[in-house]
Formats: sequence, C-alpha cells, structure tokens
Amino acid sequence: MDGTSETHAPFRDARYAPRALEVERRGDVLILRNPTPYSRTVQTVTAPLIRWASQAPHRIWLAERPGEHGEGAAGWRTVTYAEAADQVARLASGLAGLGLSRGKPLLILARNGIDNALVGYAAMSLGAPIAPVSPQYGLKGADLSRLAFAVERLKPAAVYVDDAEAFAEALAAPFLAGLPVIASRNVRDSDVAFEALQDSPPQPPVCRPDDVAKLLLTSGSTGQPKAVICTHANIALNAAQIAACYEDPDPPVLVNSAPWSHSLGANAILHMVLHRGGSLYIDTGQPLAGRFDETVRNLREVATTYHNMVPAGWGLLVGELERDPALAAKFFEKVRVLQYGGASMAQSILDRVQAVALRTIGCRVTFAAGYGATETGPTACNIHWLNARAGMVGLPTPGTAVKLVPVLDGPPDKFEIRVKGPQVSPGYLDMPQASAAAFDEDGFYRLGDAARLADRLDPAAGLVFDGRLVENFKLASGAFVVAGALRVAAVSAIAGAVSDAVVCGEGREGVGLMLFLDPKACLRIGDPKAVKAAIRAGLERLNGLAKGGGKVTRALILDDAPDAASGELTDKGYINQALARERRPAELARLFAEEPDDGVMVFA
Repeated sequence: MDGTSETHAPFRDARYAPRALEVERRGDVLILRNPTPYSRTVQTVTAPLIRWASQAPHRIWLAERPGEHGEGAAGWRTVTYAEAADQVARLASGLAGLGLSRGKPLLILARNGIDNALVGYAAMSLGAPIAPVSPQYGLKGADLSRLAFAVERLKPAAVYVDDAEAFAEALAAPFLAGLPVIASRNVRDSDVAFEALQDSPPQPPVCRPDDVAKLLLTSGSTGQPKAVICTHANIALNAAQIAACYEDPDPPVLVNSAPWSHSLGANAILHMVLHRGGSLYIDTGQPLAGRFDETVRNLREVATTYHNMVPAGWGLLVGELERDPALAAKFFEKVRVLQYGGASMAQSILDRVQAVALRTIGCRVTFAAGYGATETGPTACNIHWLNARAGMVGLPTPGTAVKLVPVLDGPPDKFEIRVKGPQVSPGYLDMPQASAAAFDEDGFYRLGDAARLADRLDPAAGLVFDGRLVENFKLASGAFVVAGALRVAAVSAIAGAVSDAVVCGEGREGVGLMLFLDPKACLRIGDPKAVKAAIRAGLERLNGLAKGGGKVTRALILDDAPDAASGELTDKGYINQALARERRPAELARLFAEEPDDGVMVFA
C-alpha cells in the first residue's frame, strides 16, 4: 500500500461535510476559495464554555493524571463543563483583583494542565490577553535569555506557573521582579495560590470579539520571535471553520500532548475541543524515545475519536501498534480521523498505520493534515475528505482564500502560499512595519512556504506542501535543494531506523544528512553494523530515484538525541533545522571533511 495505489479496502466514515472549492485565475496566479458556510455566531473564546455548561454540564471537558506532572499516577482528575465555567468565573474575579484587565497580559509559564486552561480562559474572559510561552524557556537549567526577550516583548502584568519550584530560577530573575506570581504547586510565601483565587465571587465575561485573546510567540526559526496578536474572533471563528468541515454531531474525544504555548495545541486542539463540546485527556508524554510510554499508557485507557500527533509521534506509535494487538484494538475502537501536523510525514509511516487498521478493524482510517501558521489561527487549509496520501495539506477551510503565486526562478509547478480569512492575525505586537510587510497588496498573509497542486489539471485534488522557502538552498553547482521534501523522503527511505534528519549542504558540492536514530527500531534491526547497512541501503535506493539536488552524497549518524532544552527539538516535536546545524559545528565539519572519517557514509 503506498497512498496513491488503488485499494478496495473501505474507509471508516469520517463524517466529513462535502468538499467545496471555487477557483479564480489571474494570469499565472491561482486563488482557491472554500464557499462552505460556517457559523459566525460565536466570536469570543469563552462563549462555548457557557454554552456547554448549560447544555452538557456533567460532560468532562478536561482530564489529567493527578500528582506531580501526572506521570505514574493512576486514574484521572477531571473537570466538567459546569465546574469549569464556575471556576473560570471565580478565577476571573480573583485576577481582576490582582490588576488584570483589558490589554494587560498574563504570562503563562506552565506545562499543559487543567489549572493552566482555567486560569487562561479566566484571563481572556476579562479581555486580558494570555501570553503562554514554552516551558523550556523557564525550567531549571534553561537559557533564560529567551525568556527575558519574551518578557521584554510581551510586557506582562502577572505570571502564572504550574509549579513555583520547577520555575524557581526564572521567577528569581530580575526581569520578572515585582510581578504578581500565581502558582498551583509549591507556592512560595510571596506567591498567590491558585486555590486562593478560586475563593473570589464569580464574574461574568466582559471580553469582546476584537479584544486580544492571546499573544503567541513565533518559533524564532527565522530570527527573533515575534508576538502574534490573536483576537477572540480569530480563534473563535477558526474553530467554527474547522467544525464546518464535518457533519458530526458527536463531541470529539482526544488524548493529546501538543503544547499550549503554540497555536496547534492551544487553538486547533484545546479550543477546538471546547468549541465542539468535547473531552480532552491531557497527555504528558512526548514523541521521544523514553518519553513516549506515557502516551501509550493513556491510549490504552481512552478510546479517542480523533488523534493528532507530530510525525515523530506517529513513527513511535506505529511500532507499538504493530507489536501490541490489544493496544491496536483500543486505539482503533472509535477513532474516525487521524491527523499529523508540525512537519511532513513519511508515506511509509502512514502506510504502516493503515496496515494495522486493516488487520484490526477491517478498514482504513482517513489521515488528515492541517496547514497554517501561528498567524493564520492556525488552520488555513486542511484535508477534509477521505485520504491515504502523505504530504498533502488539503484545501482552504470554509471562509478562507488561498493565493498561489509562482515562485520566482522556481519550477513552473511551485507556488508561494498566501492566505486571507477571518482567522488571520492583524499582525505583531508593537511591530507595525513587520505587520505591514507580512501582507501583500491584496491583504493576503505571506507564510513563506511553497506548495504545488497534487493534480495540475484539478485544483480540487488538493495542495502538496513543498517546503519552507527560507529552508531551501542551492549547492555550489547551483542545483536547488528542497530541504523539507528531501528530509521526509530520506526518513521514509530508511524505513524506521532514524527518527529524523537534518539536511545540510548550502554552498557545498553535495547534500549531507545528519541522522538521529530511533533506538527501539534499531534494536529490531540488530547491531550497529546492521543499522548502518540498513541506512546505507535506504539512501542508495533514494539516490537511485532522485534527480539533481535530491541526491544525498554524505550521511552521519549522530550519537545523541535532539536537545529540547536548547530549542533544537521544539516542544511541538520537530527539529529546528537551522538551529540543529548551528549547534553542531563539529559534526557538520566531519560531514563535509575533505577526507571523511569512517563514521561518515559517502555516496557516489
């Protein structure tokens, strides 16, 4: 099975709405619009909470493992919609007493958790933006310069931490001096206890659609992070756009670990669940060897209807599903849609998941993918039809227009993606010039990504992601290298031995790869010599099919795992390619040495 081959195996009903597309041609430029109606009734992030507290008061909204970080704890701590609405109203009153109000941000320095969600929605109900930053910025041993930069840019009025001891070094830093600190655990004498805030009288929401709900930092992969302005209407309407892709009256059930410091986890997962009245089981596992067992444990207990993970997570999960029929039976019991995001996924991983589904339930489960950025809500496009092909990013969501502009000096089928819709941010905090430059003459946001049509003659077949324009580079010969596509092709060709790859070679004679191993997969392959042979064979197959800049000339197996503390591995679970190359000058030098050592694989 290869995603593009014909198969008679049916799909489980994903409950999608019919696909719709309007195409406008302006010379070589294409504009794709989705005319499907979507609800504009809800335009603040707190409105769905009030709705479901009334209509489904006893339904679970959020669940987490109790205790320190949840790991190892039995059972679940839950909060229902009625309980959450009451606690959010009381927390809002307590936050107002600390001076939070419209336009005064609450900095959130915390892992995903029930208290994190409650205090965040409480602040937003006041019209006070929340500014969740990556916990990696402030945990013990972190480089605090990243947090200092974020605080300078965000100018928060107060700070929430889930654990004052875990973030003690950050809280003692001079750039947070004088700010009220709210803490859920290990509360210090100077802190405000989360529980104490809940003793306040309830306060109804006063937020408005045009209020800033969130200030989300960009990843910083192309420079210093910017604070993206996300209004209540941006977030609420994006959730409504996603909901309009389905004809599904049932509330979704998810197990998910995507961090709420990014728009995928915060908006496309947490708020999408709230918008549709679903239940989210908060997963503290990570898509890393040694950190993924918690995810597997949770999936043994909770039968999800929708499952979304980064490709690295799917690479780990498929191995567990293949080894454990009981886990596979639980996982495929109710799930209707599988999705990946954050990076492109190898077709081989998708095919392996479908093979397990066929053995377990006798049918396939559609694989979706979303596309967008922090600035686009995040969801500008998604796959909202039955699909078994990797690499697709779908078509515009209802109410969204996508402009496809031919890439200068690129092949004729390569387009730059630009987006317009109600979910698109108005710009960046206190950066008017950068905000203006982010949009073209027609008001379309420039994402800096490339795409091509899956079928040149039929735009309705969808778009295929074709790499970030800033990540692509040229070799010394002038050959153009599409780094993102090559990374996915290489990981797929090696068939499980590696978890990810860093593509190198700008200005060099050829392309080099730095490879991170998948320890469990390597144990199945055999000793290090067998692993190296499997990698070599896979890359030789890839080179046999490649043209021009798509051939790999050298590869180096790295001795360690991606480093999360430095940001090399983002908390969304993908490799920051530029930072990985910057952090590993010695390995890069080995890779391209004039006389490479025995650890470097050289290909003709």
